[in-house]
Amino acid sequence: MLPITLWTWLIALSPLVLLLLLLVWRRWTAAEAGPVGFFAAVLTAMLIFRTPLETVAVAAGKGIWDAIFILYVIWPALLLYLVTKEAGAFDAIRQGIQDITESRLLLVLAFGWVFASFLQGIAGFGAPIAIVAPLLVGLGVRPLMAVVIPLIGHAWANMFGTLAVSWSATNLIVDLTNPPLTAFLTGILLWIPNLVSGFFICYLFGKWQGVKVGVWAVLIISAIHGGGQLFLTQVNPTLSNFIPGTVAMGAVFLLAKWGPYQKRAIEDSPVMSDTHKELKAEPKMSLHVALFPYYVLTALSILVLAIPAVSNYLGRWEVGLPFPGVSTGYGVIREAEVPYSPFSVLTHPGTFLIIASLAGYFWFRSRGFYDEGLWGRLGSGFVKNAFPASVAILGFLTMSTLLDHSGQTTVLALGIAAVSPPVVYAALATFIGIIGAFMTSSNTASNVLFVPLHSQVAAALPALGQPLVVAAQSVGGAIGNAIAPANVVLGTGTAGIAGKEGDVLRVTLVYAAIAGVLAALASVVIYWLT
Repeated sequence: MLPITLWTWLIALSPLVLLLLLLVWRRWTAAEAGPVGFFAAVLTAMLIFRTPLETVAVAAGKGIWDAIFILYVIWPALLLYLVTKEAGAFDAIRQGIQDITESRLLLVLAFGWVFASFLQGIAGFGAPIAIVAPLLVGLGVRPLMAVVIPLIGHAWANMFGTLAVSWSATNLIVDLTNPPLTAFLTGILLWIPNLVSGFFICYLFGKWQGVKVGVWAVLIISAIHGGGQLFLTQVNPTLSNFIPGTVAMGAVFLLAKWGPYQKRAIEDSPVMSDTHKELKAEPKMSLHVALFPYYVLTALSILVLAIPAVSNYLGRWEVGLPFPGVSTGYGVIREAEVPYSPFSVLTHPGTFLIIASLAGYFWFRSRGFYDEGLWGRLGSGFVKNAFPASVAILGFLTMSTLLDHSGQTTVLALGIAAVSPPVVYAALATFIGIIGAFMTSSNTASNVLFVPLHSQVAAALPALGQPLVVAAQSVGGAIGNAIAPANVVLGTGTAGIAGKEGDVLRVTLVYAAIAGVLAALASVVIYWLT
């Protein structure tokens, strides 16, 4: 039987503390800290929790397999981003949106919130920051605010963004007792940071005058974002963020034709620089030509995932690996699984992203939008971005699986459950999620690290309920992306203000605190109502 004492609880906590120290205090990257965290978990598992080498190997193997599922989204998403970027399509997208209105507030909302959310829905993994920050600088936004705004604007979309990769990872690492209810509660809570994002950006742009002018745009767009996502979590979680994000892009064009957003309502904004920068040259393509790969992705995703007959037929072909049953000296048992976590390649989001990338490549190449040396730039850009993300995901997933198989997650959960009332834990889970995303710069990694712990707590505190605590963790993981070090560094680098990360965090921390407190309070309300 597992020993639940203060000593064993602290030992079980030590790999996570080490990870936090390396990421925050020592400022290691996630790719550097992840493997170290895994090896720390190996040591505590074998030396303290009587975990044999066979169990360690099986846990690591399962973690690697789970990582493959997620990397099959990350790699194609990065490829789509690079194929589109190299064609110059993002300049066309920027100009196409810039031409629709003279209202700089609507343009800032359109790029920093709506377009950043759209990119998070389809690409994620830092792409919204890398793309939007320099676009905002080009629009005349001060570089510091050009980093702050997309960090705030994209955060809410992390859980169900990138074709719901974080949701898929959460389903992989724990057995959700009620997936529809979990997705529904998550959608409710995510609506809060979405709404806060819109109003916060308006406040940054023009203080309370900015909020007054932008209120209708924020309410309409948030109804599409948050309401659309909430509805679609019950229909198809994979598309629940992408479709509302796409619809919201269209809504911006309609809002631009509405009286309040046709002209500049606020002349002097602290967000804008003194001179408004324009594109040096006309974009090489129209907006619709630039968006072609995303049209393909949208059509393909709807065709395969929204039509049950097609989805069921293609979903029959699954891939999975067999793993034997293992145990520890303290009686922690994990049954054999044949196969373990199988997934359908033909209905996997990664496959849709690969097809969209290929379609985009041939589309842009046929129109002469690529220069010489394309393959070299694609290769170097892919390796530069994919390698650290892959190492980090491998480290976090193997660490999480080992903590579970060795019983360390159970010790942590039961220790917390012994001293925390359910209503307190319902609120606490949100801030654990924020901390996890701050540690790992990833909603997915935050959930991978902490959802097993929350599930164990929910099992020990039946009144708490797994759906609520997983939802609270997930919204915290999304909010935490606004203060994630990797995202902040990515933004300051692309906006040309490297070294100003502290200044960025001073603003985004305020947003994270406001959104986190409101989400935690909402979790408490849901707890009392259910």
